[in-house]
Amino acid sequence: MLTLTDDSLRGSFTPIVTPFHDGRVDLESFQQLVELQVEQGGHGIVVNGTSAEPSSLTVAERNELVSTAVRVAAGRCQVVAATGSQSLVETFQLTEHATECGADAILVVTPYYIRPPRRGLVDYFAAVGERSDRPLLIYHIPGRAAVSVDVATVEQIATRVPTLVGIKHAVNDLDFVSDCLLAFGSSFRIFVGLESLSFPMLALGAVGVMNAVGNVAVDKIIALCDAMQRLDLSTGRALHFELYDLNQAVFWDTNPIPIKYMMKKMGLIRSNEHRLPMVPATPELERRLDRLLLSSELIKQI
Repeated sequence: MLTLTDDSLRGSFTPIVTPFHDGRVDLESFQQLVELQVEQGGHGIVVNGTSAEPSSLTVAERNELVSTAVRVAAGRCQVVAATGSQSLVETFQLTEHATECGADAILVVTPYYIRPPRRGLVDYFAAVGERSDRPLLIYHIPGRAAVSVDVATVEQIATRVPTLVGIKHAVNDLDFVSDCLLAFGSSFRIFVGLESLSFPMLALGAVGVMNAVGNVAVDKIIALCDAMQRLDLSTGRALHFELYDLNQAVFWDTNPIPIKYMMKKMGLIRSNEHRLPMVPATPELERRLDRLLLSSELIKQI
């Protein structure tokens, strides 16, 4: 595995949503969202993660978003490009572009829908690893991909992929975190992928979070990561409960439906537009989210 500097791939990496306007990717709004993360002190951003609705985007659109993010960030925060797809050919295209345009790392989801055997999964990541010299993170999200990996599989991938540095773990499974750290050591980069488990996973040794709530409250996510980095459990626990309702709200409907609605209400994006089969929040969900925005003091009035 690659040896990273202590400050590399660590902290709050917000998976930025993809703004749409009249059916098109709204690049102007996207640039503003990247700039906002930089201005607020985010450690990094993830482009084309789950919150970005990547399966509704073309390869060209995903590549353009990565190029835009790298250009706007301009080295002021790290850019992780999510380059996985159900198609190996598309994953190659996305990975090669992210590497060429200067992304700091790549995040590759297990190939969804296909449900490959372990040996196929290992070969898949080995093939992707050959296409880039960027640090590679496995994206483990079986709830979406219908593909699970165990530590033995990660160990096999690590023997084939010298650029492997860690995993984004979006599963309600704390034992997996401990098992990975025992197998690979504390330098193995584990990012929390389930918002409400940020505090306990960081306490176990995860190095950061890729938290959709960072789109609306990155300051508190940063504070949580910083507190846990200095082993300030009291502050971390307090922030866990401050963020608890927001973290739960991500799953009041399919992510990023709630997040996009809140961002629209906060004036961060022009509209909470989606591409089918994703759809905007229902009126009932809007009212529920409005109450949360008010109680969290993210807006002052409806």
